[in-house]
This record gives sequence, structure tokens and C-alpha cells, in this order.
Amino acid sequence: MLLEWYRQMVLVRRFEQRSAELYQLGKIGGFLHLYIGQEALAVGSIGAKQAGDHVITAYRDHAHALIVGSEPKFIMAELMGKATGVSGGRGGSMHLADVERNFWGGYGIVGGHLPLATGIALAEQYQGTDNAVLCYYGDGASNIGYYHESLNLSGVWNLPMVWICENNQYGMGTAVNRSTGAKSMIDRAPAYGMTGVQVNGMDVIEVYNACTAALDAIRAGDGPQFLEIMTYRFEGHSMGDPLRYRTKDEVNKWREDDPIGILERHIFNQGAADRKELEAIDDAVDDVIKEAVEFAENSPLPALDTLFNDIYVEA
Repeated sequence: MLLEWYRQMVLVRRFEQRSAELYQLGKIGGFLHLYIGQEALAVGSIGAKQAGDHVITAYRDHAHALIVGSEPKFIMAELMGKATGVSGGRGGSMHLADVERNFWGGYGIVGGHLPLATGIALAEQYQGTDNAVLCYYGDGASNIGYYHESLNLSGVWNLPMVWICENNQYGMGTAVNRSTGAKSMIDRAPAYGMTGVQVNGMDVIEVYNACTAALDAIRAGDGPQFLEIMTYRFEGHSMGDPLRYRTKDEVNKWREDDPIGILERHIFNQGAADRKELEAIDDAVDDVIKEAVEFAENSPLPALDTLFNDIYVEA
């Protein structure tokens, strides 16, 4: 398990690094929000889910798509707006989706997916399954109206949901303590009938254990669960962010807790692999990224006569 987590985290890191390079070369357009520094959060939490569970998130969504199992080449093609992309080249970076894997996006509107996540959980409850919804959102989304409406409804209806706050300390350029009255996001959980748990999001093992416990509680009938996972994005909010609101000392302090480095220490301490074995994984991931870029660059753009496809449901 540790080595698979390592592979996934390196895959996310290298995918994001290469995406940034391609964006600067003009091969990726629109907006690009990187997950560098937050890899342990997506890997650990998604690693805890069962096959029928659902994943839905906001616009910083590349990692979630990769970890649910979407092929890197189709994600990269989507970033380049190609017809072979996971969303047919229509969604771009912020609107990835893979219905076959119960990954519902990728939403560009801050918090816009929260009511949808609630509806997915209601559907699963109505159908009598034991499937749950992992709903990810940033700390910035926690101060909008439908955040409170969605969490309240999930508590009232006892829906099978894990609310996962990816608290990376900033909503765009605004620090949490400048936008949120509560000392911690978990202080809000009791208002919705939940117990909040704060988790170290830089350690994949801690994230996995917390999310496993949350999903076990849901399947035991304990209702929705609330996790505040503390993390940090090493890069800007998006590619156009000049990062003037953070000090170098702050960033460097968080970089000391690089989630990949923490996992490496776990691996070495448990004797799961040596440095040479990890380097072999690194090399294999590099090959996957290279193949993904080549596939995306060689893929066609969507045909003009498909411009109005997928707008309305075909009756």
C-alpha cells in the first residue's frame, strides 16, 4: 500500500509540474490550479473509499481524477482542449469528469458542487445502497450560502457523506483567519449534527486512517462526517498568482513537511523499499507523463460540427 501511495503521489506531482510547463508554453489555455503540496490529501482519502463511492470536488481537480483511475493521457488531452479528453475537450482543467468511475467533477464555481454532492448522497440513500459521497471543497467555499444549506440538509436527512474541507490556508489570496470567524472549520460541524475531526493532511497515512474511520461510521449508520484536512499548496492559487501575500519563510516552513518526503520516511522506516526502488517508480511515472503529453499533443481538436453536442439531453 505504501508503495502504491508513493506512485500515486509522484504521479500527481509530476503531472502538475509538466502541466505548468505546458501552460507556460501556451499549450494549455484557460485557468490552471495545481495540487502540488496537497498530494497526500487526495491519495489518502480516495484510497479509503469502496468501489461504489462517489467523488466530487472543485476546480483544483487533476489529482482526484488521476487517483480515481482516469488515465493520465485523457486528462492531459482535456487540459489541451482535445477531443480525446475525459470531457471531450469541452471542460478543460477545471471541469474534469469520469462518470464510469463515479467522479463527477471538477466545478469552476466556488462551492457550486456542494448541493450536487448532497443530491448524489440522497440518491444513494433512496436506493438503499451502502455507497457514500466524498465531497471536497476549499476553505474559501465554507463562507457561502449553499455550503451551509448543503451541510444542514445532509445532517437533517442523515446522508452518507464525508465533507472534506481541503484547508490549504488560503482562499485565493485571503488567509483563513481574515475570512472566517470560527477558529477552526470543525467548530462549525456541531451546528449540522456532526462531529468535526481535524487531520494532518501532509501525512497520507493519517489522511487514510481518518477517512477510513469516517466511511466506516457512515456505513454503520452514524450519518454524515466532517473532516478538516490541514494542507498547503506550494504554488500559487492558479498560474497567474504572483504569490505576494505569503512570505518565503512561511512557504519554506511548509515545504519541510513535503507529503512525498514524509511518505518516503515511512517507507524507509518500515523497510518497504530502498532509494533505488523508489527511483524506479519515479522513472516509470516519468514514462507515463511523457506518453500522456505525446498522446495529447497528437490528438485532434473537437470537430466544429460537434460544437452544440452535449448541451441538451437527447430525448
